[in-house]
Amino acid sequence: MKVSPTGAPAWTSSKPPLLRFLDGCHAEYLSETSGTVADYIPELGKADPAHFGISLATLDGHVYEVGDTQVPFTIQSMSKPFVFALALDTLGAARVESVIGVEPSGDPFNSIRLNAENHPFNPMVNAGAIACSGLIYEAKGDGAFEYIRQALGRFAGRELDVDDAVYSSESLTGDRNRAIGYLLRTNAVIRDNVSSVLEVYFRQCAILVNARDIAVMAATLANRGINPVTDEQVMTPYAISRTLSVMTSSGMYDYAGEWIYRVGIPAKSGVGGGILAALPARIGLGNYSPKLDKHGNSVRGIKVCEALSAHYDLHMLNRSDNARNAIIADYDIGENPSRRSRRPHEQTILAAHYQDVRVIELMGTLSLSNVDYIARRLVAKPRPQFVIFDFRRVTSMTLAGARLLAEEFRELAAYQVTVIVSGIKRAAAEWTPIAERTASLPNLRYYFLLDAAIEWAEDQVVFRHGGSIDFFETTELSEQPLLAGLTDEELADLASLGAIRTYQPGEKIITSGDPASSLFFLRSGVVHVTLPDGIRLATLTAGMPFGEMALLEPRRSADVLADMAATAYEVPLRHFERFREQHPRAGERIMRNLAKLLADRLILANAKVNLLTSN
Repeated sequence: MKVSPTGAPAWTSSKPPLLRFLDGCHAEYLSETSGTVADYIPELGKADPAHFGISLATLDGHVYEVGDTQVPFTIQSMSKPFVFALALDTLGAARVESVIGVEPSGDPFNSIRLNAENHPFNPMVNAGAIACSGLIYEAKGDGAFEYIRQALGRFAGRELDVDDAVYSSESLTGDRNRAIGYLLRTNAVIRDNVSSVLEVYFRQCAILVNARDIAVMAATLANRGINPVTDEQVMTPYAISRTLSVMTSSGMYDYAGEWIYRVGIPAKSGVGGGILAALPARIGLGNYSPKLDKHGNSVRGIKVCEALSAHYDLHMLNRSDNARNAIIADYDIGENPSRRSRRPHEQTILAAHYQDVRVIELMGTLSLSNVDYIARRLVAKPRPQFVIFDFRRVTSMTLAGARLLAEEFRELAAYQVTVIVSGIKRAAAEWTPIAERTASLPNLRYYFLLDAAIEWAEDQVVFRHGGSIDFFETTELSEQPLLAGLTDEELADLASLGAIRTYQPGEKIITSGDPASSLFFLRSGVVHVTLPDGIRLATLTAGMPFGEMALLEPRRSADVLADMAATAYEVPLRHFERFREQHPRAGERIMRNLAKLLADRLILANAKVNLLTSN
């Protein structure tokens, strides 16, 4: 490790803890020499027993590599889960499940035995894998192998080649698999020429991969069929979930029970020396070391998987998920109103009916238990008129969670509660299962921005309780909070220094970064204040100032645009400074009013922070 002049390790030598752990596993198990290289296929016996590579792929597309991760080897039986998934997506679950079982056999992988229905026990043993290849051949004919090779390449994120020498060796010595093939043909599991189907199977087993490839392939399984490196949806979530199920029960052959008990991660091994393990929603692991144990699994590969699972407690049945973490903030508009400046009569109505609008900001994964908690949390307080669910921080939704949420929306509709959704695009894939079940609901509204959703709900409360929002009403300088306390004479002098400007909808009035040279007092219409990245800071209506930070800052820090046709008094800053010199009392009053406006904004900002940190 490099050391800096201060004696501390050099920052450039820093490694993520997970990579350091994999380095440690590689160093520790490199000396493990037990096991034998498979030689029942002669070409496999030529593998270098010293080779040892470990790769781990995360679901955000990062791949760790330690040791001989670029050494090519044949995929062998690790192709089985991927071809099974391909068969499910190509021919449909009903056709595949009609000829292949999903029960563990307890026998070696190449056993010549079928279940009580004369079907293969599962797609992870040779009989089931050959049946899968037969199904693909049935659908694709002579193009079956190329169809499989391209699919496996999508899982790996690159084009995969074939080791012709291994293929020839497998074909020459594959009499046991031929026996299985004819047994399947006798029982009508395979309908086509057995030799043609077996050639597809032999070639699929001879596809070349490396440890990195199988880690990415495993991560694609763990990521519901989306390759985390290429971001391609390779297979449907249905096919992936069924494949992982069979890998859990049968992926490690007659060692499967011991494996799931001790390691607890769906996995598949191959006699070429590879092991891939896919922990759903977490990681994909790929190991390569050619020496095998009596079950046909890589000795070093088993040890790496066991160590990783034990050290980080990765057993898939030992997971916790606190449903309370699904809500980051839960409040009404009395605690956190919209950023829109309201006239006094609107403020009075909203202050009296603040409980009519409930805002629930969600985060993380919305699973069944999380959505159930949200529903119970909602009914624990008095029934609101409007509920806003904000999805900005939601990273994913399970199908169960989406369905339960749709049912909650329908329940709220029955009680005449309007649901407003923000922070998610209606075209998003996560929204589809909800949209399909709520399309007919009249109580559902969408706003991408949370503040826009709160503002709309506030408007409805004002309307329902006899208030009005007149965007075309014209106000005078005497109604401006920044000018509160000024005499009529002072207001008249200030008005004489400025000019009335008219702005069209969408017109930019102030641009961030420009010199701050004027103050504005909105007479009519609506404007909004946004940061350069588009985040809305405030919505202002008639009777409100904007650009007032010119009194403190030399340059503009935000954009101001007209939402609709608007008029405003514009007072150049140089004229305003002259006004302050002529009316020192008025100038002092204006600065006090500005301090109060800024303090009110800070109080609102602090209230929002408190809401987010108190849940």
